[in-house]
Amino acid sequence: MIENPKSPRVRRVAALSRRKDRRQSGLFLVEGPQAVRELLAHRADLAETVYATMGTESWQHEVDRLASEHGVVIERVTEPVLAAMAETVHPQGVLAVARIEAAPLAEVLRDARLVAILHEVRDPGNAGTVLRAADAAGADAVVFAGESIDPWHPKVVRATTGSLFHLPVAVAPTLDASVDAARAAGLRVLAADVHGEDLDPAADVLAGPVAWLFGNEARGLNAEERALADGALRLPIYGAAESLNLATAASVLLYQTAFAQRGLTRPGRPV
Repeated sequence: MIENPKSPRVRRVAALSRRKDRRQSGLFLVEGPQAVRELLAHRADLAETVYATMGTESWQHEVDRLASEHGVVIERVTEPVLAAMAETVHPQGVLAVARIEAAPLAEVLRDARLVAILHEVRDPGNAGTVLRAADAAGADAVVFAGESIDPWHPKVVRATTGSLFHLPVAVAPTLDASVDAARAAGLRVLAADVHGEDLDPAADVLAGPVAWLFGNEARGLNAEERALADGALRLPIYGAAESLNLATAASVLLYQTAFAQRGLTRPGRPV
């Protein structure tokens, strides 16, 4: 049982809430029962250590079982220790330390049919929600390009609710590199932008391999960035809303593409 919230080990775990410490150590935090379960169930090879309180919560048995099956060490800690380790104010009894694994860009795009590219997306909730939506829509990968938020930021990890461990995530130094790699892999690059044409759900443009490019929450994509894409599309606004936020728009576009690729938007087929 780890009982001292000020011990060097506790401080090392807590430091992973900072980007520079994640880069130096190659490790990141996974907080909460849902995310830890998904880590152990799908990418236990990345798990270094699980830290959990001695409780009777419903998730405890499953986390213990998964950790045991995959040979992952569980360290018991007091609630003050877990609170000192966690980035959240009220941790839910368990967190894990895992290794960062950024997949090579060309590798994750090879044979892909649906990809999300995030360019200068800064809000962790938006980034995590887009990744979760991409997972739900059956996307093959998510690319964080340029100055986008670190995909292993604790708030991003929590917002994915475990989807981070279901599909490959790549990091690209620039938007140009992402677009060039997507096009080289045979993907049509479509910019999601308010300056684009209204999306036609039945259009053939979505039926083939597509990489959606999503820009910064506040400013979107500038003209130069839009020009890198093969086309720009927007979701029409039928009501009085001024706009849709990034995560909502991305979720709709990713699902609409998934429908088109499965033939669900053709005449006579249900949407």
